[in-house]
Amino acid sequence: MARHIAIVEDEIALAHNYRDALTRQGYSVSLYHNRPDALAAFTKSLPDLAIIDVGLGDDIEGGFELCRDLRSKAPALPIIFLTARDSEFDVVSGLRLGADDYLTKDISQPHMLARIVALFRRVDALRKPDAQPSEEILQRGKLLLNMDRMSAHWDEQPVDLTVTELWIVHALSKHPGHVKNRQQLMDAANVVLDDNTITSHIKRIRKKFLRLDEQFDAVKTAYGMGYRWDEQ
Repeated sequence: MARHIAIVEDEIALAHNYRDALTRQGYSVSLYHNRPDALAAFTKSLPDLAIIDVGLGDDIEGGFELCRDLRSKAPALPIIFLTARDSEFDVVSGLRLGADDYLTKDISQPHMLARIVALFRRVDALRKPDAQPSEEILQRGKLLLNMDRMSAHWDEQPVDLTVTELWIVHALSKHPGHVKNRQQLMDAANVVLDDNTITSHIKRIRKKFLRLDEQFDAVKTAYGMGYRWDEQ
């Protein structure tokens, strides 16, 4: 069954170009040109991936609002921003809202397709079959990751991590005390991110755990080197 990708883009010609490119790769694609139509559709059925523009017509931050709404409904749904807005503030804002990736519209189609394939690869890896139980559950102190259900718990409380955030936590906690540099985190997550994006994800991960436990301090920064998971 073809994966279903929803594109929320107000420029109709551009949306059709994206749809045609993705359809040629075997994906099923739905187009929405504004936030209300997209929300109405997502209430009935969620796609396998949502690709969202930030500015949707007169709704200049409609994409951000849509991402926030989607995250509240589906914490694990893969979300990519694809937009002309390329300021660092917008990139950080998108990632803080829970997007798994943030791409600008000057990206080539092959590069865009590669990022989509990489994101789906990570989703598939998190949904490994029951035949590999040793990879499904990872427990480190108060942390419990169920990689089959794509879920994370801290002290028996659910942590709403995105796909990218879950991969990063998994990569760090799999080998406590071992420093992972940014490149190693990207390799573990099968994703291409710049240093600022990795830093934004780490900050967001810490914030989510701190909401549940104000004493949380498991994600340590090894200055000039990377990050490590500290069970203590």
